[in-house]
Amino acid sequence: MTFAEKLYYLRTENGYSQETLAEILNVSRQSISKWELGTSLPETEKIIAIGELFGVSLDSLLVDSVSLDTKENLDRLVLKFLGSARDMDNISKELVDIVKDGVIDGDEKKQMDEILKTLDAVTKIIHEIKQKMNLQD
Repeated sequence: MTFAEKLYYLRTENGYSQETLAEILNVSRQSISKWELGTSLPETEKIIAIGELFGVSLDSLLVDSVSLDTKENLDRLVLKFLGSARDMDNISKELVDIVKDGVIDGDEKKQMDEILKTLDAVTKIIHEIKQKMNLQD
């Protein structure tokens, strides 16, 4: 199990929404979504806070464990997609803001790189869903 999968599991098992966990950790909901998608990792202080909140050790959070069932079930994939789909609206707005002045500066380049990582993660989820549903060629 990866950190992303563990975070999702701990959050849902404890009845927290992404919004609630974001408020507790003082981060954006989008950060929680990216952590659960595996497109980024939280800062060390946030990992410590997550461990304390859920009563788990840091190595149990950070060390990937081998699972006998490495394939995610379709329900989990659809939930991941729905969580990331909410980010698409924000991404659209961010892209409009970035290109508004016709010049992409350094900070905007970094922001675009993050957007591309998120879009790549969403594409991967869609591909996995298609495979699970036998829609792949």
